[in-house]
Amino acid sequence: MSTVAPTQLPLRPPAHQVSPRAVRWWQLRAALALLFVVTPQVVVLLVMGGDAPGWLAVTAGVTGALIATYGILVPPILYRIHRWEITDDAVYTMSGWLVREWRIAPISRVQTVDTAHGPLQQLLKLASVTVTTASAKGPVTINGLDAKDAAELARTLTVTTQATPGDAT
Repeated sequence: MSTVAPTQLPLRPPAHQVSPRAVRWWQLRAALALLFVVTPQVVVLLVMGGDAPGWLAVTAGVTGALIATYGILVPPILYRIHRWEITDDAVYTMSGWLVREWRIAPISRVQTVDTAHGPLQQLLKLASVTVTTASAKGPVTINGLDAKDAAELARTLTVTTQATPGDAT
């Protein structure tokens, strides 16, 4: 009786970048975080007037500066790092900025393919594709795709998955 070794999937950077509009999406998310975190502090400062503790103005300023710096510096870095690729064998993704994660999900393990379009993504004509697999690590998500590319990717993955033997377990 002979055994067949499983096919080795190469660990390599995926070929495709996300949409350039993803940079704006990440910047807008940072701007919203800035708005929701700093605005209450500023309101308290305005309401309290001269009675406001000095540390409150300092924390509002530091928080605002940190979030603004993140919003300016990090999205272009994310754009350079975030990549994806679909082959007949696997879904490849690379993401993160401080901690980079490379994921390879064999097509034979794909269970579902979902697309999501949040409000900011809709505004920028972007989408995310989530590929759920039979993995304890969880789904593989590709964020920041052009909405049309995401729809085509979901269609292609569905067709490829249906044509691949196995029960995705």
